[in-house]
Amino acid sequence: MGRIVAIDYGKKRTGLAVSDPLQMIAGGLTTLPSHEVIPFLRHYVDSEPVELFLLGEPRQMNYLPSENMPRVLQFKEKLQHAIAEVAIKMVDERFTSVLAHQAMRDGGLKKQQRQNKELVDELSATILLQTYLETIKK
Repeated sequence: MGRIVAIDYGKKRTGLAVSDPLQMIAGGLTTLPSHEVIPFLRHYVDSEPVELFLLGEPRQMNYLPSENMPRVLQFKEKLQHAIAEVAIKMVDERFTSVLAHQAMRDGGLKKQQRQNKELVDELSATILLQTYLETIKK
């Protein structure tokens, strides 16, 4: 069984999270400038068995695509071409940033720490992945 890598793709930054090899627990991996994500993932896949890329699908509250959707779809196409051996699955990411901020508040992080956008992106990817892992267990 390979790892699952979750991707919270953004215009400037992208948060990444990864599962353990048994696909039970999600953990934050890193946040990178978006233009560095594919080379990073290529290197990661070369060193770790990865079964799936879980890509956040940006939607509005009414389920219509958000303004970031065209960028995400373009990224997905480039990722498929660059790392064809790993499947990509898109999943709804609508509440991940809200949940990340809530988790940071609940964890006792100070306001300045909660404004760290890199941490929010990584946590969002982790929440996206953990939610997915819980869904496939059922």
